[in-house]
Amino acid sequence: MGDREGNLRAAIAKLSRVGEVGAVSSFYETEPMEIKEQNWFVNCAVELKTEMSAAELLEGLLQIERDMGRERVQPKGPRNIDIDILLFGNEIVDEEGLKVPHPAMHERRFVLAPLAEIAPDVIHPVFMRSASEMLSALRSETGAVRKL
Repeated sequence: MGDREGNLRAAIAKLSRVGEVGAVSSFYETEPMEIKEQNWFVNCAVELKTEMSAAELLEGLLQIERDMGRERVQPKGPRNIDIDILLFGNEIVDEEGLKVPHPAMHERRFVLAPLAEIAPDVIHPVFMRSASEMLSALRSETGAVRKL
């Protein structure tokens, strides 16, 4: 919601609170997947180097969302910012409230297109396939994605 690209830029700037920002993908306008009656989203992928644990990183990211005014009103609904942990090195995390790799990332073009742009050879530690391989394997009905 709001200034979608501006919100992404602000969130990326705030990531310095939790680590060192590396590569940042292009911004992509993406079709909503589950609740179609809303504006398209703008997504990107960011490489972040951190000394935090996955749980500590998640708490830091949630704080950034709160500081930016994120309100969790409707799951999958409109929001001004949503920051997810897609991968955490080669770690597999399965805790209450935290699943890494992101459980649906391999099914989502809006995740894989920007990820494959900045890290095409990164390997999903469960499926043992690269981001570019997973992107190539997606069916066409997995949602429209347009590079901005």
